[in-house]
Amino acid sequence: MASFSGRHSRHLLGLQGMTPDQIEPLLDLAESYALLNRSRKVPRDVLRGRTLINLFFEDSTRTRTSFELAGKRLGADVINMSVAQSSVNKGETLLDTAATLNAMQADLLVVRHSQSGAPALLAQKVEACVVNAGDGTHEHPTQALLDALTIRRHCGRFAGLTVAICGDVAHSRVARSDIHLLTTMGCKVRVVGPPTLVPNGFKSLGVEVFHTMEEGLRGADVVMMLRLQRERMSSGQIPSAREYFRFYGLDQRRLALANKDALVMHPGPMNRGVEIDSLVADSDQSVIQEQVEMGVAVRMAVLDRLTRGRHSA
Repeated sequence: MASFSGRHSRHLLGLQGMTPDQIEPLLDLAESYALLNRSRKVPRDVLRGRTLINLFFEDSTRTRTSFELAGKRLGADVINMSVAQSSVNKGETLLDTAATLNAMQADLLVVRHSQSGAPALLAQKVEACVVNAGDGTHEHPTQALLDALTIRRHCGRFAGLTVAICGDVAHSRVARSDIHLLTTMGCKVRVVGPPTLVPNGFKSLGVEVFHTMEEGLRGADVVMMLRLQRERMSSGQIPSAREYFRFYGLDQRRLALANKDALVMHPGPMNRGVEIDSLVADSDQSVIQEQVEMGVAVRMAVLDRLTRGRHSA
């Protein structure tokens, strides 16, 4: 049985509190799956006889498809529950949904929800292993793991690297998971953006806060841009998309302030011309497509580790 964090050893709900000794073996396993995926020699019996349910209360084609592909490559039976057509939209509570899922005797439950803490609540009520695929503004652990794997493949280390996470940090669960993971692994993490989107409270997470791209990017080894999450914003947090790009968009001029050959990352989906210029997104320094590839490998590793030692369905 995988041991991830605290009393939720059967689940992956977040990265806060995890140690390097827990993270490194998971990245090593993900690396092996990345190589197997490229060779097309994936062992499809790892999850044979097990059922994985993707329960997405928020739309996310990229993450859901990645988990689906990861489960199928390992031999699991994968079910995508369309919440828009389910009993949830007819007034069923989350706990009622948990009871229903428990009766189905699924082995793995991948949950994405707009409310922080929803996957943790489900984890208390179901027998299945629960993976948090993003909850509110809390965490998105597998995204941070795939970011870390991508960084390690290019830089060969974490210790001493300077990572600048730029943009809408306030509403980003990706940023929080990345901060927990990267600081734990020895990176120097900066968060960069306007004061409305990068509150000073982030300093308590062990990061440096910058409110201009020019200061925040200088000497960075990795530049990670974040999507503007307008669906979570109150009015007035940014003036306009054009003004935002003028001051906080990543273009070639700003990227030149970072270290030579600095990695350019983005969790997707990208708003080209809003947070990142197309010339940068498609440049040789961009590893955005590799992040997508590593996402499948990381999710395979997570599904594998969580189910090891558990009885077959």
